Amino acid sequence: MRFLDRLEESLIAFLMGAATLLIFVAVLHRYAAGMAIPVVQDQLLKIDLSWAQELCIYMFVWMAKFGAAYGVRTGIHVGVDVLVNRLPPREHKVYVLFGLLAGALFTGIVGTLGATFTWDIAHTNSTSPDLEIPKWIVYLCIPLGSYLMCFRFLQVAWAFLRTGELPHHDVAHVEGVPSEPLDAIAATPDLHPRPAAGTRP
Repeated sequence: MRFLDRLEESLIAFLMGAATLLIFVAVLHRYAAGMAIPVVQDQLLKIDLSWAQELCIYMFVWMAKFGAAYGVRTGIHVGVDVLVNRLPPREHKVYVLFGLLAGALFTGIVGTLGATFTWDIAHTNSTSPDLEIPKWIVYLCIPLGSYLMCFRFLQVAWAFLRTGELPHHDVAHVEGVPSEPLDAIAATPDLHPRPAAGTRP
């Protein structure tokens, strides 16, 4: 699974970085082309970036589909589990497994419907307005992302069934920075103690 994990993360990072860079270049080109600089303006007006917005939309849609699967794997999706966590261990396990399998069923259905839709549109001459690429390539993210998300739900469910643990994302953790326990921070001596009440510093 390590190869699939790296591929998923690399694809998301590439799409996010490429879309951000493309938006920056397109906006910069739009403002620079509006400046009345004789030679530069003529050269910039020859560059056609009308397709940039459409490509950015497609890249963000692909990023969102695969990012949702990444969210299932790492446990960053928002969930209201206050009542579920108060249940006895046996009922808690049943409810969590039911939720994970329901997510797998839903994303599996969405993936199948998306695959059918993509297959149907692939047999047409439908193309995108600006890029003029086949529409089935654009819609391919629906079955791929949904099936990957379905697989991640099943993967998390299987791991929870064996170990009883769910993936958890620590919002305070920064990649590459070691996290110190709160006890260690509390035990650190105060180098600048505050003066006692009623005394002058």
